[in-house]
Amino acid sequence: MTQQTHGVFFLSDRTGITAETLGNMLLTQFQGVRFERFTLPFINSRERAGEAVARINAYARAHRPAKPLVFSTAVDDEVRVLLQAADGVFIDFFESFISRMEDALGMRASHSIGLAHGIDTARYFHRIEAVNFTLAHDDGASTRHYDQADLILIAPSRCGKTPTCLYLALQHGIFAANMPLTEEILATGDLPSALTAYHDKLYGLSIDPSRLSEIRGERLAKSRYASLEQCRWELIRAERLYRRLGIPFLNTTRMSVEEIASVIRHARPGRI
Repeated sequence: MTQQTHGVFFLSDRTGITAETLGNMLLTQFQGVRFERFTLPFINSRERAGEAVARINAYARAHRPAKPLVFSTAVDDEVRVLLQAADGVFIDFFESFISRMEDALGMRASHSIGLAHGIDTARYFHRIEAVNFTLAHDDGASTRHYDQADLILIAPSRCGKTPTCLYLALQHGIFAANMPLTEEILATGDLPSALTAYHDKLYGLSIDPSRLSEIRGERLAKSRYASLEQCRWELIRAERLYRRLGIPFLNTTRMSVEEIASVIRHARPGRI
């Protein structure tokens, strides 16, 4: 059976990230459909709106009878009216939410472009500092400034430490370091001395052994490092260490980086 293909357009007067995030969240609810996605950002004028409509209409003509889905977060009323004329199923996130909020608050929203993405200079530079800190303290490269860390992730290699730390730094300004629990460390059954003074900052990661073997195999196929036996041994020792020392930990097998980061943040209220 041929898998159905459906066109999807994400429209925005800014970067398109919000339209993509909300739209893709809805698309995940429809299994068995292959979506062909297009993002059209910075639609902030009549001319850009016309170009977007022309592109959507051309796609619709080439793929009749199915009409493409069109997700929009455009704010400007004039631009939104033009976009609604496109030959697609128009889903207006701004109108869906703002009109109900206007009714509830008894006032009209400003309908101003860019407010959601305005730069808070202090917050922006704090996040840049957090990213720099995370890069400098990735994979145990440096332990000199662990006193400045908000969080120190520990886990065997390839359990998701680095992407989680970078996400926390970039999205939330969290100074996140990470250290691998190597075979040598795990054999001792204890934490390295560099971590012992920072027990309250530690958070462990784990994963299903077969999944870890698969991930490591993409890097070093048929190696001892990627063998199921080695992965199982390391994870058993790591989880035993977490439990013995009272270090909270999370199994990341079926979780995205965003989900991992969210669980860690909410598991440590007031700390990060």
